[in-house]
Amino acid sequence: METFVVEGTLRDERGKGPARRMRLTGQVPAVLYGGKSDALPMAVNAKQVARILRSETGHNTIFTVHVSGHKDEKAMLKDWQVDPVSGSLLHVDLLRIAMDVRMRVKVPVHTFGEPQGVKLQGGVFEMVTREVEVECLPTDIPEEFKMDVTELLIGKQLRAADLPFDPAKVKLLTDPQRVIAHVVTLKKEEEVAPAEAAAVIEAAPAEPEVIKKGKKEAEEGEEGAEPEKAEKPEKTKGKEKEK
Repeated sequence: METFVVEGTLRDERGKGPARRMRLTGQVPAVLYGGKSDALPMAVNAKQVARILRSETGHNTIFTVHVSGHKDEKAMLKDWQVDPVSGSLLHVDLLRIAMDVRMRVKVPVHTFGEPQGVKLQGGVFEMVTREVEVECLPTDIPEEFKMDVTELLIGKQLRAADLPFDPAKVKLLTDPQRVIAHVVTLKKEEEVAPAEAAAVIEAAPAEPEVIKKGKKEAEEGEEGAEPEKAEKPEKTKGKEKEK
């Protein structure tokens, strides 16, 4: 396994100005903390940190922090900030590591192979969970978990419990029933469209019937109103005869 060393120097100045000047020299502000020792604000070599992040073990890499005047310490990258435009590092947090103490880390999950559910059944492969959390000694941290998905059929899943690890060294903290990957059927739009169209056609005739019925009743109401107008002259004639 490749070994990494991050060189740092203690810093007293704080603020955006000193930090900006520090980055111009190829260094980045950092803090080393954890364990029983005090936190140490420092400046570390930006290229060395970037090299660790690009390595196979990535942020789970255990490296040595060398600070002049202090003893070397083992550490891991706990957090880091990156400029969204330039992609350069802005700040890093380094966590002291005790090699004899179990710790919690997140490990990436990768798959390989072509699922039978895709090749033979026309299904769609979906990666649901891309990393899991485990607990182990620093020396037992897996670089990654690899899962063979070749035998995966439609409706079948690979779960966290199926991950290849040694339970004597590594404890799985993620729910064992958590789905890692599966193959599902592709729901075709053309299969749904005819059913929706049929429902519309069946419901369509009912609306004109209501309209016709309402129109017919309205016409009958108008025809029935004409005799009332004709009765008024008859009453008037009757009154003239009485007079």
